Amino acid sequence: MLLHTEVFGDGEPIVFLHTGLQTGMTDFEEQREYFQSEFKVILPDLRGHGKSTSQELSNYYEDSAADLKDTLDHLGVESAHIVGCSIGALVGLFFAKRFPEKVKTLTLSGMMAEKPANWSEIHLNMVEQQNSLLENEQVGAYFDQLHGDGWREFINLARQEDSCPFEETADLGGLETPTLLMVGEGNANETKAAVIVPKLNKQIHVSVLPFAGHLVHSEQPEVYNQILNGFLKKYSVVGVES
Repeated sequence: MLLHTEVFGDGEPIVFLHTGLQTGMTDFEEQREYFQSEFKVILPDLRGHGKSTSQELSNYYEDSAADLKDTLDHLGVESAHIVGCSIGALVGLFFAKRFPEKVKTLTLSGMMAEKPANWSEIHLNMVEQQNSLLENEQVGAYFDQLHGDGWREFINLARQEDSCPFEETADLGGLETPTLLMVGEGNANETKAAVIVPKLNKQIHVSVLPFAGHLVHSEQPEVYNQILNGFLKKYSVVGVES
């Protein structure tokens, strides 16, 4: 399916893939403002989010990667810098593995490189948080307005303990795309990737951001932007002049 997409600026294409229950326009706002002076900033609503309505979410990451390819083809984008956080990072990883010719660079955050030993406990806490969203009428009305009713199906998908594709996040050894992994020091399960990932693939750069957790791009936007900009300059002639 073609994803509802907003585009800002001109230049080399850079795609920002939002986190769960966000949209292209409600996430990566600081990055949109920072990079649109030198890049064509592409902001899709992922499947089941925002105006990309869909009830078919069972094969989420495979389908979302195919959605992104179809959308970039529709926009006439041959290849792009791909940036994602959380579910956006997972979609970006699937996309880079399946369509490497479409990816100039890949930047990931909010992602675990291996399944934690206490995943069942972590997942149970996540489900409890999600249940509170479903029970809150004001929150429900807000998400209904933002996403339609597809977001409830997305919540149901996330309730499955095997919903996180650890077999993919642990398989980074063959990734040939220039890749940057950013993690927040406050998220212990994600910072483990700073040790694990270089052993899997020496071509992957890792950056640990202080005073941040899962959402490094919104918790430390200035630091995040500077690191991402430096990475893009390393692998491209384009970057934002400071």
